[in-house]
Amino acid sequence: MLNRTIEPKIIDAVDFDLQLKPYRHFTLDNGVPVYSINAGAQDVIMIELVFDAGNWFEEKNIVAATTNFLLKNGTKNKTSFALNEHFEMYGAYLNRNCYSETATVTLHTLCKHLHHLLPVVAEILTESVFPEEELNIYKQNQKQRLEVNLKKCDFVANRLIDEYVYGFHHPYGRYTSTLDYDALQKQELEKFYHQYYTNGNCKIFVAGKLPDNIEQQLNNVLGKLPFNTSSLHSKEFISSPAEQKKYNIINDVNGVQGAIRLAKTFFNRHHPDFQKVQVLNNIFGGYFSSRLMSNIREDKGYTYGIHSYFQNHIHESCWMIATEAGRDVCDATIEETYKEMRRLQDELVDDEELSLVRNYMMGSILGDLDGPFQIIARWKTYILNNLTEDYFYASLNTIRTVTAEELQFLAKKYLNPEEFYELVVV
Repeated sequence: MLNRTIEPKIIDAVDFDLQLKPYRHFTLDNGVPVYSINAGAQDVIMIELVFDAGNWFEEKNIVAATTNFLLKNGTKNKTSFALNEHFEMYGAYLNRNCYSETATVTLHTLCKHLHHLLPVVAEILTESVFPEEELNIYKQNQKQRLEVNLKKCDFVANRLIDEYVYGFHHPYGRYTSTLDYDALQKQELEKFYHQYYTNGNCKIFVAGKLPDNIEQQLNNVLGKLPFNTSSLHSKEFISSPAEQKKYNIINDVNGVQGAIRLAKTFFNRHHPDFQKVQVLNNIFGGYFSSRLMSNIREDKGYTYGIHSYFQNHIHESCWMIATEAGRDVCDATIEETYKEMRRLQDELVDDEELSLVRNYMMGSILGDLDGPFQIIARWKTYILNNLTEDYFYASLNTIRTVTAEELQFLAKKYLNPEEFYELVVV
C-alpha cells in the first residue's frame, strides 16, 4: 500500500528515459506501404491515407484544396448526404485536409465497424464525381468566408508574410482570391483527382487497438486500388522573396489593433543546426515563460500573447514571430522583440532558464507520445520527411546537452533583426 506520509521522489523530465514505440511495416498487394502502431485500451482505430496531392502539385491555384474538400461530396452511387449519413450511422468520422506537399483522408471509427466503412472510403477515392451543384455551393461559401476573413488583420497578415518570404508563385507563398474560386472548373478537379488520388502515390498510417486481421482488411479493400502505379514528376520551386523588408498595411482605418509578423526563411529538418535551434526558439518565444512572453506580455503589457515558431514544410521552413498588439504599441513591440534577439546574442542563457526549457521540451515530447494516435503522428512526420528513429533520439540528446555557448553562437548566426521581414497590418 502507498505510504502517503513519505514524499514521492521528484524526477526532472529531462531525466526521463523516453522511448519511441516502433511501428510495424507491411505492404499491400498494390505496393502501398502501411505503417501501424498497435496500442491503446479502447477499441478505436485511425486510418490515414496520405497522398502526394498538396498545392505543390497543382497547375492552377486552389485546385488541390478544392479537390480534397469535395472528395466526400458525391460519388457515382452516393450523394453527399448519403455519404455523410453512412459514416454518422456508425459513429465514425471521415476528415480530409490539404497541405503544401501532401493531402490526407483520415478515418476514425470503432474497430468493429471498419469492414462497413473501408469500402466507402475506397469508393470516395475511385468514384467521386464532383457534382456541379456541390462545387457551386463550395465556391459561394468560400468566397463569403474569404470576404469576412479579409476584414481581420491577423488573417491578412498571415497571407502577406508568406508571400514576402517565399514569393507569390511559390507554393508556400500563394494565397487565394475570390477570382480563383470563380475560375474553378469541374474538369480541372476531375483531372487532379484521377492523377493524384485514384492513381496517385499513397502511404497509409494506422493506429489504435488494431484487430488481428487488420492487414487482411486493408489489403482486401485498399490493396486492390490502382495506387502507386506511376511515378510523379518531381516539381522544383525556387523562392523569390520580396526585396523590401518592412511593410505597414492599413486594412481597417478605424482598427485599434495591429497584427505583427516577423519572419525569415530557415532550413528543413535535415540541417545540422535545426534541432539546437529548436531549443533556442523555445527560450526566445516558444512557450509561455519565454523571453518574448515575459517581456512583451508580462512586463510591458503590449499583448495577450506573442510566440515564435517554425512553419515546417518538407523542403524548407520559416522562422516566424507572431502577435497582435494595440495599434499605438506595434512599433514598440517590434523593437522589444529585436531587443530580445540581441540579448540572446550578447548574454549567455543562465543554467536555471536553460534547465527550465530542457524540462519543458522533454515534458512536451512525453505528452506527444501519450497514445497511439500521437505516436503514429510523430512517425508520419519522420517518414514523410525521410527521417528515421535516430532523429528522435538525437533530438532528446540535443535537448539534454546543448550548451549556453552553442545557443549564443546560433543566436548570432540566425537571430539578426535585419534578416527578418517585418509586417504590421492594422
